[in-house]
Amino acid sequence: MTGNHRTRLPHRLPRHRARNALARLLPLLLFAAVLATGAGPAPAARAADGWWDPVARPAPDSRIGVTGEPFRGTGPDGAVRGFVDAHNHLMSAEGFGGRVICGSAFSEQGVADALKDCPEHYPDGALALFENVTGGADGHHDPVGWPTFADWPAHDSLSHQQDYYAWVERAWRGGERVLVNDLVTNGLLCSIYPYKDRPCDEMAAIRAEAAKSYQLQDYVDRMYGGPGKGWFRIVTDSEQARAVVAQGRLAVVLGVETSEPFGCKQVLDVPQCDRAAIDRGLDELYALGVRSMFLCHKFDNALCGVRFDEGTTGVAVNAGQFLSTGTFWSTEQCTGPQHDNPIGLPTARANALLPAGVGLPVYAAAAQCNTRGLTALGAYAIDGLVKRHMMLEVDHMSAKAARSAFELLEAKGYPGVLSSHSWMDADWTERLYRLGGFAAQYPHDAAGFVAEADRTAALRAAYGVGYGYGSDLNGVGGWPGPVGPGAPTSVTYPFRSADGGSLLERQVTGDRTWDVNTDGLAHAGLLPDWIEQIRLAPGGQRVVDDLLRGAQSYLTTWRATELHGPGRELATGAAASASSSEWNPFTSYQPGRAVDGDRATRWASDWSDDQWLRLDLGAVHSVDRVTLDWERAHARSYRIEVSTDGTAWRTVWSTTAGDGGLDTAAFPPTAARYVRFHGTARATQWGYSLNEVSVHGT
Repeated sequence: MTGNHRTRLPHRLPRHRARNALARLLPLLLFAAVLATGAGPAPAARAADGWWDPVARPAPDSRIGVTGEPFRGTGPDGAVRGFVDAHNHLMSAEGFGGRVICGSAFSEQGVADALKDCPEHYPDGALALFENVTGGADGHHDPVGWPTFADWPAHDSLSHQQDYYAWVERAWRGGERVLVNDLVTNGLLCSIYPYKDRPCDEMAAIRAEAAKSYQLQDYVDRMYGGPGKGWFRIVTDSEQARAVVAQGRLAVVLGVETSEPFGCKQVLDVPQCDRAAIDRGLDELYALGVRSMFLCHKFDNALCGVRFDEGTTGVAVNAGQFLSTGTFWSTEQCTGPQHDNPIGLPTARANALLPAGVGLPVYAAAAQCNTRGLTALGAYAIDGLVKRHMMLEVDHMSAKAARSAFELLEAKGYPGVLSSHSWMDADWTERLYRLGGFAAQYPHDAAGFVAEADRTAALRAAYGVGYGYGSDLNGVGGWPGPVGPGAPTSVTYPFRSADGGSLLERQVTGDRTWDVNTDGLAHAGLLPDWIEQIRLAPGGQRVVDDLLRGAQSYLTTWRATELHGPGRELATGAAASASSSEWNPFTSYQPGRAVDGDRATRWASDWSDDQWLRLDLGAVHSVDRVTLDWERAHARSYRIEVSTDGTAWRTVWSTTAGDGGLDTAAFPPTAARYVRFHGTARATQWGYSLNEVSVHGT
């Protein structure tokens, strides 16, 4: 779920009338809150002689509009092939109190029940607060879905179902092989929305969405003759996912994107959860099949600070931040090239939402970073993800929190890191790839998507990785609009899927025929059509080629996450010596303090540039990573040197841009008995000061 997808491109999505639906909604919904108090698959002959056609499909139902066998198998190198939708919300209709996203991904009572509007939208949409505030309609819309679909789904309608199962089926038939179904909700939005049919507890919503996902799997299986026979396969490990993709089916991974995971909100800076709650929550999510998650989303919580929304959107979300947590965002000048988004100036309308005597703050233009980073509980949650071999989503983390998260993951050599929908500062991309992570882009229009993909193409080539898209469907973000039938990227129907396996006609549901040229990316079934637009854009074929490598790349990240071991830490208790040690009559800053396993002690050098700290590991080991836990007095320039005899030294890693905190120097495995930090330029007026140094290897 999203709203503000920062990009540096001249081609970008319009600021969609719902740049952030939550932000747009807050002003009117808070005001409104004051005023407001099946039939299963029918027997049918198999439509063709292939495994990809069901033996029984509900009648009536949406058409798929695809012929031909889905691409399956592996290449000569064993790699699978296919697209990755790394960020989708199949079941968000179950979240937010049940009445924000209208319609359902499926219904046992059939398509007419699944694709119907929320009750309060009838007869003319006048009471469709969410739809009207977010700009999908001008105060009114035709609420009738099946079979006419006069006004929805649409690329700019944010309250109507976009992931009906048959539309997702068309995306699969068109080449999608991995789909991350992020279970999503927001307790504040639920609480202020006057229409709801269930409680607002976020974890209860996550449970309901997970259950509904498994019910959809069963629903599809029944069409194909029984358990395990359908194309929609929820997977819980990478090898299972690889087998599903190789069969030509869709591997569905469960993720979580919510603002208060495990109840970990903060109120007046006081955490509302503890370590035990985090452990219980992670265990429960893992048991549900969840394998990736966000730690924070939209509002600061007890785990981490968020990346701000920008402009007037940021103002409204900041009001929500106050209503949820009792505090506004706090900003500071950024310490590196990464930054959060600039928050707009307060408005009278936004201030009117707040309690008497409370006003939105004004932020200095030069202060674009959230002061709140990763908390101690957040670091504990990351440790919990690592222990359970789950993947961390860094999108929506503040620059400060993301930096700490990367530092922790690098210190562990942990590859399980994802950026699924363009909410990570792009300057982190190489750091993500260096760890072994996976990145996907929000679905901009074709030209914009190609331009953004080109910006990181050299990195993908250098690290040998594929690419993905994070559609964010049902995530109230807004999607590419129509280009018109005569545009350079206009699709000619029928067209061949990018993987060569299928022929796609215009998609038909009920009485409505969909055409990406005139409808834009209105629902999941048009994802293959949108990819065809990308292929037709200048330079688009090479981007589509990278997208086809997405399934293999995502599964490679997941597999490495599962196989990750803590490794052996070699430095604790090692014999240590140094070029100098700062003298203090009350505290020891001797070299051994940096390898005693206690972050409360440290080695500190004299106040001059050329200094070193040497560790004797006692025997020759294969080492591949050194982590430096800095006190404030850190190095700007330094190198890591190794030796087998303590005399002949080799530099295995160096930097001239040290930024303190937790630094990890990773390098190819090399034989060493002695490891030396060698500082050449200080970042402060003091010396070099290290709380702990760890050396990893075998």
